[in-house]
Amino acid sequence: MSRFYFKVGLVMVSSLLLFACGSKKKEDTTNAPVPVNLYKVQPEHVTFYDQYPGTVVAMMQVDIHPEVEGYVTGIFFTEGQHVKKGQKLYTIDDAKYRATYDQAEAGRRSAYSNLDRAQKDADRYIYLDKHDAVAKQLLDHAITSLQMAKDSITSAKQTLARAKTDLDYSIIRAPFDGTIGISQVKIGNTVTIGTTVLNTISTDDPMAVDFVINEKQIPRFVKLNKQHANPADSLFTILMPNNALYDQLGQIALIDRGVDPQTGTIRVRLKFSNPDFVLRAGMSCMVRVHNEDTALQLVIPSKATVEQMGEYFVYIAKDTLIESADSTKKEKQGDEKKGPSLHAMQVKVTLGQTIADKVVIKGGLKAGDNVVTDGVQKLHDGSSITTANTAGAAPQGKGK
Repeated sequence: MSRFYFKVGLVMVSSLLLFACGSKKKEDTTNAPVPVNLYKVQPEHVTFYDQYPGTVVAMMQVDIHPEVEGYVTGIFFTEGQHVKKGQKLYTIDDAKYRATYDQAEAGRRSAYSNLDRAQKDADRYIYLDKHDAVAKQLLDHAITSLQMAKDSITSAKQTLARAKTDLDYSIIRAPFDGTIGISQVKIGNTVTIGTTVLNTISTDDPMAVDFVINEKQIPRFVKLNKQHANPADSLFTILMPNNALYDQLGQIALIDRGVDPQTGTIRVRLKFSNPDFVLRAGMSCMVRVHNEDTALQLVIPSKATVEQMGEYFVYIAKDTLIESADSTKKEKQGDEKKGPSLHAMQVKVTLGQTIADKVVIKGGLKAGDNVVTDGVQKLHDGSSITTANTAGAAPQGKGK
């Protein structure tokens, strides 16, 4: 029995020793410096763009409505194609309007005949009145009839003009050069005035791109609008929905009348040539405004930044003197004190424009700072770091 207790005690002691060694080994691993890569911050010249979501819009766009009623008798265009001003687009049954026109024309001719007869009667009575050969009453009637005949001519002309307008409106033509959309009616459909939309036409060259800016940026864009930019200057460019750069350069067409009081923004419109009709109304794009700031900028890799609660931080390497809790005791025992080593210090930064895989730093860093780029996921403020064993590059997109 005593042997049994002896063996049990031996096992327990061995287990305690293994546990203590494991804990010490784990503690040593935890306190080991984190391998990192550093990037030395230096001012440099950078070219970058301020970007704004934009929408392609037509410089002019109208819905085509019929001005007369009837059924569609003809469609004379290809949907989605460019049309010329005055080109015939639709015809509406004109039988009724042609009959009205013919009737008005006949009324005009009749009015001229009545005028001719009234003129002759008036001339005759005027001659007889000079020789006291006719009653004054007959002369007055003749003069009145002549005036009525003249008024009838005016009325007949107006009726004829109205009838001709209705007849002309039975043929619907393009109001300007532009791209015609998909027809909303087919041949045989009945159309009514004021309710039926036949189609939509919009100008296609040049095209406009609208985007909004913060009211604080108004002075900058007003200044840009006053400048006579070189046509070859790439101050305003756009990225297409597939991120391809559009091959035409833009210029400011207008800045909207007022600021939206709810959002504090104002609309800016750019104008772009569109010779190949690539730009289409309603298309989304990204407006790029070339930043003309020529001052040196501090730029670091984007992966070095860490976001916390909407704020951004980086870790910079600092030479610090590490003193353990029992350093005083060891010093008294004659142990040699540890020398300087690297520690990671967390610093809040203000970010500027993102340029490819880098970002401009507007505040928080200075030239010469060594920023941790790889290994930031394992760090906290005050972590011990080392560059002896370089860290593997962080996957793209992490660390920000």
